[in-house]
Amino acid sequence: MIRAEKLTKRYGNLVALDAVDFEVAAGEVLGFLGPNGAGKSTALRILSGFLPPTDGRASVAGHDLAGDALAARRATGYLPEHFTAPSDLRVGEYLRFRGALKGLTRRTARSRSEEVAGRLGFADRLRQPFGALSKGYRQRVGLADALLADPPALLLDEPFSGLDPLQRQEFRGVLAGLAVDGKAVLFSSHVLPEVEELAHRVLVLHRGRACAAGTLDVLQRTLEAETRLQVVLDPGASSSQAADADDAFMAAAAERLRAVAATLGIELLSHAGSTLEVRLDRPDARAALFQWLAESRLPVAEFRARKPDLEHLFRALVGGGEVA
Repeated sequence: MIRAEKLTKRYGNLVALDAVDFEVAAGEVLGFLGPNGAGKSTALRILSGFLPPTDGRASVAGHDLAGDALAARRATGYLPEHFTAPSDLRVGEYLRFRGALKGLTRRTARSRSEEVAGRLGFADRLRQPFGALSKGYRQRVGLADALLADPPALLLDEPFSGLDPLQRQEFRGVLAGLAVDGKAVLFSSHVLPEVEELAHRVLVLHRGRACAAGTLDVLQRTLEAETRLQVVLDPGASSSQAADADDAFMAAAAERLRAVAATLGIELLSHAGSTLEVRLDRPDARAALFQWLAESRLPVAEFRARKPDLEHLFRALVGGGEVA
């Protein structure tokens, strides 16, 4: 549905996008993730037809952006990062005007405006001026604009920007529903939980290049050494003393583990209460840790394996760059 092949954008010596490949199928949600200047917005602007690529090819719904640009644009709904509309125009008037620009008849533009406003939860705002809307409702109007002509592909640049937690949850539900309806959805976001919960696949961009792509499970497997393990001890099993003695026991256990961490191929990340959290830095680290715990006769109550979440994966992939 959405396809990019070696998509490249240069500004003189600056390479904003460097031979990036990706594809979004109908009914799929692909999340762009990357720091500022990674190339996310550049890629979306190229796909929306607002920016020509320096090299490479892109198509939407089978329409090549270079050879059949008008058809590709008609197949695309685009929500820019900073969506705005004339503040004095009523929301309904604006959507009907946009519908006319997209080639809808007056009757169809009116019915589609009412339909998408109802679906996105702002049917009662159609007579309000755009300037009187909150940030959350302005984002909904922007998404309604993108949906007016019922395009098969959606490009959304930072759609959760400025939304409160409840608005994000509602917006996430809307986007998930659009994918269920068969639309190909490509969105960028710095809100890591949204990418993790909504996207079927993730594409990590850094300095214009795609440094990782796939489902979260696939990315986690590529960074197996980043797997974390929580070791829960039972201080009471070796002592009947008071709680402050338990704290001292855990502090001593943490120091013992920290002293041998490099040898075991682990890093002690934290200890809170009765839990020690470590990162396994070598393939054999788990076995080495288990053997050390047994030989040390520490009272282990539970092990909890923790795969790295998307934020840990991102930071590992881009070398600690700021998530944005």
